[in-house]
Amino acid sequence: MDVLVTGAGGFIGSVLAETLLRENKASSITLADVVEPAALASSKPMLRCVKADLTSQKACDSLLTKELTHVFLLHGIMSGAAEADLELGIKVNLDATRKILDTLRRVNPGVKVIFTSTTAVYGPPPRPGYPLTEANAPSPGSSYGAQKLISEILLNDYSRRGLLDGRIVRLPTVLVRPGKPTGAASSFASGIFREPLNGEKSVLPVSKDLSVWICSPRTVVKNLIHARDLATEAFRDGSRVVNLPGITVSIHEMLAALKATGGQAALDLIEEKRDGPTEKIVESWPAKYDTAKARRLGFVEDGTLANTLKEYIEDYGTWMR
Repeated sequence: MDVLVTGAGGFIGSVLAETLLRENKASSITLADVVEPAALASSKPMLRCVKADLTSQKACDSLLTKELTHVFLLHGIMSGAAEADLELGIKVNLDATRKILDTLRRVNPGVKVIFTSTTAVYGPPPRPGYPLTEANAPSPGSSYGAQKLISEILLNDYSRRGLLDGRIVRLPTVLVRPGKPTGAASSFASGIFREPLNGEKSVLPVSKDLSVWICSPRTVVKNLIHARDLATEAFRDGSRVVNLPGITVSIHEMLAALKATGGQAALDLIEEKRDGPTEKIVESWPAKYDTAKARRLGFVEDGTLANTLKEYIEDYGTWMR
């Protein structure tokens, strides 16, 4: 197994890379990002970290070889940043993805491509609380969602034609992410846990009445590995798109969980400061899904919010005071 992970300098990319190393199934793992990914604590000889700008055809030609068996596409400009800079979002989320897919179908036809998309491809649900499925027509309320949707359609068509073997997984908001805030409109969802639990202030830019569809990092990575291992025949309905499992939580519930975990002192570090552009993007995301297709395909369900916070403290507890 020869594996390439793009966007590997990000949080999910690094957790996925650690998981791939622990599996010890791959003969070669290449981690690529626009900034060279940091060496992993459990680094092994088969691991290679590469600085690569995948908007460049030269970089694509260098990385995308016929030896690859699996390609995880995790690179991207996140939702808030893609909305703020349309041209950059198109360049990275759309143009670079097409370069990668077109290069792969020429030099390595049939290779498995695991593409991380987003539930931001949907617009608001038909009515509040309506559980969406893959059968609901996407209508993105952000440029990020539109760019991901176009890439989904392209990979789905290349898979239909037998040019590539795509697995398109729409990720919930991943919570809790350690480290610094990202350019995602949903970044606050991790921030309102991460910063207070580290003794720092955090801004809540949306209404407490909003709900979001979330999933823990552990579950997301398990499901990325599962997507890799699915047989091509599993996608008998013709579509390679899967809405990954998650749970629906309100901001009220998130703040209650913060208090239960870190006490009133942690909750007091939250500053409510509504931000119109961020709120508009988050409001356009449905918060409830029927993930029957994912369950049928064997993807694992996520746990409770309390369990997600417990896992965060277990994995990144050194960040807490």
